[in-house]
Amino acid sequence: MALNRPITDWKGKRVWLVGASTGIGEALARQLDALGCQQVLSARSADKLAALATDLHLATALPVDIADEQAVQAAAAKALESLQGIDLVVLMAGTYAEMAIENFDLTEVKRQVNVNLNGTLHVLAQVLPVVMQQKAGHIAVVSSVAGYRGLPNSLAYGPTKAALINLAEALYIELKPHGVGVSLINPGFVDTPLTRKNTFPMPFIIGADKAASEIINGLEAGEFETHFPKTFTRSLRAMRLMPYTLYFSAVKRFAKTQTPGTD
Repeated sequence: MALNRPITDWKGKRVWLVGASTGIGEALARQLDALGCQQVLSARSADKLAALATDLHLATALPVDIADEQAVQAAAAKALESLQGIDLVVLMAGTYAEMAIENFDLTEVKRQVNVNLNGTLHVLAQVLPVVMQQKAGHIAVVSSVAGYRGLPNSLAYGPTKAALINLAEALYIELKPHGVGVSLINPGFVDTPLTRKNTFPMPFIIGADKAASEIINGLEAGEFETHFPKTFTRSLRAMRLMPYTLYFSAVKRFAKTQTPGTD
């Protein structure tokens, strides 16, 4: 059952895509462009954004570091002025680095929190009053299956994504009466510049173009949660229901199979 109003006609949709310069964000920008959307593209990399916007038909590059609250305020004002309202905000900007207990680094933890969680909140603070006044629009929050439950090597990244899942759920409940849709996007492993740094096997990894197509399909279907690739993510979703005794045992067994020499 659709929990959101399906997006059936993309032509002319006004989109602010935050996190557009590489990976899934870039692929999504290209696919939304092909569907006829008017886009403002944001990320930290001004050069990559400018090159991408030049490739597209109706897109404006708006560089911003979402961890900088004042910079986000200024960028949001420009984005909303350029678009003259908003139909879809995609909150996809994020950062990632492996972190196990042996290399716990508080500075790195704070960096990931500032980008992944605080950055999302900075954008929401500017967008929420607009969509509530419009009584229309859609917010898509990109989290990760890493936020479902605690996982090895994810002491910084996982908690930020768990917070985003909770945030999207709360936003859906609060915004539904205002006529505003909310989607939660939970990718598994996707081939991007960030995941290429991983030192562990990534089962069922897919390309960024496929991931972008999954996001669009989820929005068109009116889904609240879109997760992919389902061959991988369905099992992780099922593990959310496990009692801790079974869950910790399952994670331990999986970790052993991925780490040669462990027993």
